[in-house]
Amino acid sequence: MRKTIEFLFNGEPRRLAKFDPNMTVLRYIRESERATGSKEGCAEGDCGACTAVVAELSDGALRYRAVNSCIQLLGTLDGKALMTVESLKHNGKLHRAQQAMVAEHGSQCGFCTPGFIMSMFAGLQAEVQPTHQAINELLAGNLCRCTGYTPILNAAKNVLKSGVDEEWAARGEDLKDKLQKLSVDSGVRTWEERDRFVIPLSVDELAAYLVEHPDAALVAGGTDLGVRITKNHKEYQSLVYLGRIPELKQIENLPEGVRLGAAVTYDAGRQVLAQLSPSIGQLVGRIGAVQVRNLGTIGGNIANGSPIGDMPPALIAANAELTLRRGAEVRKIALEDYFIAYGRQDIHPGEFIESIWIPRPAPSAILKVYKISKRIEQDISSVCGAFNIEIDNTAAQPTVTKARICFGGMAGIPLRATACEDFLEGRAWSDDTILRAREILENTYEPLSDARASSAYRNRIAGNLLYKYFLESRTSTEVGVQAAHA
Repeated sequence: MRKTIEFLFNGEPRRLAKFDPNMTVLRYIRESERATGSKEGCAEGDCGACTAVVAELSDGALRYRAVNSCIQLLGTLDGKALMTVESLKHNGKLHRAQQAMVAEHGSQCGFCTPGFIMSMFAGLQAEVQPTHQAINELLAGNLCRCTGYTPILNAAKNVLKSGVDEEWAARGEDLKDKLQKLSVDSGVRTWEERDRFVIPLSVDELAAYLVEHPDAALVAGGTDLGVRITKNHKEYQSLVYLGRIPELKQIENLPEGVRLGAAVTYDAGRQVLAQLSPSIGQLVGRIGAVQVRNLGTIGGNIANGSPIGDMPPALIAANAELTLRRGAEVRKIALEDYFIAYGRQDIHPGEFIESIWIPRPAPSAILKVYKISKRIEQDISSVCGAFNIEIDNTAAQPTVTKARICFGGMAGIPLRATACEDFLEGRAWSDDTILRAREILENTYEPLSDARASSAYRNRIAGNLLYKYFLESRTSTEVGVQAAHA
């Protein structure tokens, strides 16, 4: 095992043996490298002023991702290349993303400008198309406090419509060559008197370490853990990074369903989840923004145990199952059983989530998820409702044969509406049935009132979402979509 992490900073190799495991990438950029283009605005991954780009090798090619450096931990850069806005200018010439912002007068106070430029740069490398929708999604995680969005959007369009970034091609090849020369073929254990950062390279290494150190905190994307560090000033003495374990990043798309390793990011899993259910794919597109989805993991969203996490209601409605591991012992549990009570999950010391199994919905089912929040992007759910209802349309009158309904934001855990499910099963799929089921649903939960919504609002929304699902099911083209993608 190595005692150092190795990465590239703006094309130059870095090797660090002693560092605070709680140090964020942004702090390293500004305090150690003295590169001050990247700014701290929100320190929680919302505003994008800190946006940097991380490049890593994937099947021999470079993959560039915009990230929130304010909540990404320094140790997670091992084996990767970190780029800030200072690296784009070359031989005295601005990169086209920088030049476009100048030409379109896209910078006012300038605080947010480097973040926008790095998002555009990453989009150019990913060959994002210059459409209105694609640009809005690309820049949703970057906020301009001067409200200068029109020139910024124009700049992005000009950057993306120019096509392949030929001016970066040679520098990209140099970056790839330098990444290949990093000595990262073994795992990492940095040891200090009280702090440590560990990077296992296999599930077996991870399992063995956690048996010995069950109190170690796990970090994958760090989009939640990073906020605890920056906002709650929490300090972790032992952190284990999961991002270099291939088994935890695997995606299996099988006829019976989809298996996701616990460290699969939202971005990596989005397409296969959209094939499973277009509605789940749309939900993933509303989790954070590009920077968050590039780092955040589906397994992490589950492991956090939040009652307002977006993925658990959808996956519980889909009848998902977790594979948990401790040492050599493996056990499987229904995802809904993982959540015991607020702040309590069914996971033992030294145990971790290895994978998530999501069965493909029945051909006669429609699986839909609705997220209710004050903003479309970058907002936490007030209520998240998921419906997976099988309807027999061969009978004289369409009849419900099976129903799974789960809500987030309505209780201390993501919770199924079993009374409503039991009422629906075997009944006609009709206005009368839905109106009676709606009454049951609106009296099932006792949600709290908070800054996002009142208890009465949440209950009314739950009933409204059931009725919305009913109306949409009458004209839905999603029945049988699962078989089409099997």
